[in-house]
Amino acid sequence: MNDDELWAAIDAQRRRTTDLLATLTPSDWSHRSLCDGWTVRDVAGHLTLQQMTIGGVLRLTLKHPGIHSLNWMIQTSARDQAALPTEQLIGEIRGMVGSRRHNLGVTARETLIDIVVHGQDIAIPLGRTLPVPPEVAATAASRVWECRGTRLSKVFKPVPYDGLRLVADDIDWSVGDGPDLRGPVLSLLLLLTGRRVVLPQLDGPGAEVLQRV
Repeated sequence: MNDDELWAAIDAQRRRTTDLLATLTPSDWSHRSLCDGWTVRDVAGHLTLQQMTIGGVLRLTLKHPGIHSLNWMIQTSARDQAALPTEQLIGEIRGMVGSRRHNLGVTARETLIDIVVHGQDIAIPLGRTLPVPPEVAATAASRVWECRGTRLSKVFKPVPYDGLRLVADDIDWSVGDGPDLRGPVLSLLLLLTGRRVVLPQLDGPGAEVLQRV
């Protein structure tokens, strides 16, 4: 995907996600998400921060003094934002549509991963469907695969997929070597980012390996 296609995909997922959020009930907002320890509201709060400036980072560290890791910053900032009124959370995510700004230290591809994966973190536990075109999920999955072992990968819960070949069955996409692990590319993306909940959607010899660990 070129830059125009990438940002168009980000905008489309922001619209789909806010359209979904606008339909949620108060109990939905407090429902557990796929992110450990996070509610749907916490995830929405995090998604308002896809354009956090260095000034925002400094304000956060001043508000919460102490030793700060990347994961700490992500969790604390999300929960701070989650205290905002529901309509403001939706409005702030929707208000980023059309902008090409992204957080310091990442690329637009990380922004794509963030909105795609966290949209599913909200939708799946609520039994909702949030569409993601296979080519968009494949672009995000390729970036996650490229970043294995880097600081960017430390935000994901590890899943022992090394030694497996991940193969999409809805688009021409595969990575890795070893026993095949097959399924929709969106499910493979979620697995790569630590969401084992998708294992029932995957099959092949690689699925049997993962079921045992």
